[in-house]
This record gives sequence, C-alpha cells and structure tokens, in this order.
Amino acid sequence: MNRKVVSLLLLSGLCWAGVAWSAGFMKAGLWEVTVKSDMMQNMPKIPPEQIEKMKQMGINVPQMQGGAMMTKVCVSKEMAERDQMPTPQQQAASGCQAKNFQHSGDEYSVDIVCDGPDMQGTGTSKGRRVGSDGFTSTYQFKGTAHGHPVDQHVESNGKFISADCGDVKPFDAMKMK
Repeated sequence: MNRKVVSLLLLSGLCWAGVAWSAGFMKAGLWEVTVKSDMMQNMPKIPPEQIEKMKQMGINVPQMQGGAMMTKVCVSKEMAERDQMPTPQQQAASGCQAKNFQHSGDEYSVDIVCDGPDMQGTGTSKGRRVGSDGFTSTYQFKGTAHGHPVDQHVESNGKFISADCGDVKPFDAMKMK
C-alpha cells in the first residue's frame, strides 16, 4: 500500500478521534497522545536527516516506536468546551459523515460513513475518559482509500501533561477544510 494511502488513513483516524476527544473529554492544555495502528507496523522509518528538516520547517514530528506514534497535542479552551460533531460543511470536505453520535457520562461513540472521492466505507469510534487526566479510544474503519481495500484499527490513549501548551499549537480537526 502506498504512502499516500497510509497517510490518509492515519490522518482520518486521528481526525475522527480528535473530534471525539474534544467533545468534552479533554481539558484545555497540553496532552501526550499515543496512537497505535496495525498499519503503522509497516511504515517505513524516516531518516534522521529528513526528520531534522521537518522540524526546521516547524513540523511537530511524532515519535514512532513499535507500531505506535506518540505526539503532543494542544487542546484550546474552545475545543475542550465543545460537545458537538463537525458541521455538514466540514464533513463534506472530508467526504465522511458522523452519524449516531452519543455522549453519555465518561463514554462516547460515533459511526463514520465515508463516500468521498478518496475514501469510501464505514467505521466506528468509541472512547472513554480515564479519570480527569486521561482517555482511551478505538477507531475501526473498513472500506477503500484511493481504490485500495482497507481494514484499519486504531487504538489511542492520552494523558494530560500541563495547562500550558508551550510552543505546541492547537490542532482542531473541526476547523480542517
């Protein structure tokens, strides 16, 4: 499977998880998020010099280890207070729609239906808060990406680091176009 397809799938998993994370699950501040996917097991290793160039360009390069990616995520106050899914315009831009969003207590679930030019298929994202400083979530997607068959499973967990994000800027999947 080519790098473009793998990147698209990983990004989609992170974005849908990020939307759910911001549905009142995470408090504002800096979080350490670990994402593990069966597809990451086969990701080629990025040479150190390429990582350094990416950092010089201002790209926050996640650590990759054992099929998992660890990165720091800044959650703004606005994102932390949100309890909604993407608007129809935001969903149309991704080619995917959220359906059956449910948020009760410390748990959420949402079905994802993709029928866009790049991705077609269905998925589910579920998660739960772990205390006030952590969460776990899963994302399952089955369909096609750029014409390639996909059966993707992503597990993620996060822990709160600090109320101050430092130099990490908020990544708001709800504002992606």
